[in-house]
Amino acid sequence: MNDVTIDDLTVGVLGGTGAQGRGLALRWAASGLNVVLGSRDGERAEQAAANLNSELSSVAGAATVRGLANREAAATADVVLVAVPYDAHDKTLADLVEALDGKIVIDCVNPLGFDKNGAYVLPVKGSAAEEAQAILPGSRVIGAFHSVSAVILEDLSITDVDTDVLVLGEDREDVAVVQQLADRIPGVRGVFGGRLRNTGQVEALTANLIAINRRYKTHAGIRITGQGL
Repeated sequence: MNDVTIDDLTVGVLGGTGAQGRGLALRWAASGLNVVLGSRDGERAEQAAANLNSELSSVAGAATVRGLANREAAATADVVLVAVPYDAHDKTLADLVEALDGKIVIDCVNPLGFDKNGAYVLPVKGSAAEEAQAILPGSRVIGAFHSVSAVILEDLSITDVDTDVLVLGEDREDVAVVQQLADRIPGVRGVFGGRLRNTGQVEALTANLIAINRRYKTHAGIRITGQGL
């Protein structure tokens, strides 16, 4: 990734037909980045891409979104976001080990369960991101975009998303690439949040934000304060 700006990259979004993946894809394409949606069903991905392109038709400078089956999307992209449900997380990645080899893989999956009392954290081996790294030994996994509201992302009339994204990973250059991706969304700032082993706390925090959303009828995000940020 040396001397490569994110404008030179194609961003793949696995789970691009779901709300979180679709919202991030929409914002990145609106900023002019090349985006390809991935889904288990290639035709479904194509339809989702067509819907996004319809929304983007009036956005100056927007890129065209493509839709492909997961394997083709992973192979085409330079950087890949994983935004699938947690119960599909491990199998999805296990099927794409070769296609994702050597690439930055951004994991935004939150291992949460839901019952009548709301969201709660599922037991995992450290974090979903660490599980992803174990499945993808040849990839460089970064944890990020865990708590950005899909509702806000999908509404282009909201011009300031007003949240920070904690970016966690082992390599500073890879982290910097993902921070740039966060910064491309209006109002969002990518902030280094530690090494991958600390991703579990960030994933779990999403359960608290869901509780806030239910109580206050909002779409809460986080902001990190402090001098020098």
